[in-house]
Amino acid sequence: MLQQAHNAYNSKDFRAAFELYTQLANEGNADAMTSLGYMYQNAQGCEMDDAKAVALYERAAELKQPYALFNLAILYMNGLCGVTHDQFRAHELFMEAAIREVPRAMYEVALMLERGLGCLQNFSEAAFWYEEGAKRGNLECFNNLGVLYKEGHGVSVDEKRCFICFSRAAEGGLAEGLYNLGLLYDQGIGCEQDHDMALEQCRKAAFKGHAKAKEIIRGLQEEGKIVF
Repeated sequence: MLQQAHNAYNSKDFRAAFELYTQLANEGNADAMTSLGYMYQNAQGCEMDDAKAVALYERAAELKQPYALFNLAILYMNGLCGVTHDQFRAHELFMEAAIREVPRAMYEVALMLERGLGCLQNFSEAAFWYEEGAKRGNLECFNNLGVLYKEGHGVSVDEKRCFICFSRAAEGGLAEGLYNLGLLYDQGIGCEQDHDMALEQCRKAAFKGHAKAKEIIRGLQEEGKIVF
């Protein structure tokens, strides 16, 4: 029945999905609780009800449902749905979700460790979780891991690994990854210096809305150095 509920949701038959998830949640299914909480949070197949969304996430989180842990962490991180803003609780929940293989949680917990938000700053632990997320294809993890390799925070400076990380983020279309890869080509870090490639990456980043890349392209246009 759970798969039937997922199929209904994915086909945007929210009313049917809501009914199935409700039945399963009442039977104690943590996955259904998580999905139902998301539907209440986003008014899909029902009236928006933040209190019910939070209650369902909390019930599912007690059963260690990975995405309930993650969704609840987002609420605590941002003080949403009536939940008190609490970075320490958010960090705990992101960590639990990360341990349970949620790639986005790996990114969030790494970012908090890197910045010392809701926890003690720890670059080496941040690098560990960025790497775990990168192994699972998270583009932001690739990009931020590249920054750590470039700056030597929590890891040894490694220009080649930095280049690989930014390249993977750029290949996935991440604007920040494209911009950072462009900087490497411009400076010849981890690769042969190539101003044409640097400009190409910067163009792509600008097209995706990257603010600094747009400023660079605009400046070059105004100087008459490129036509874009």
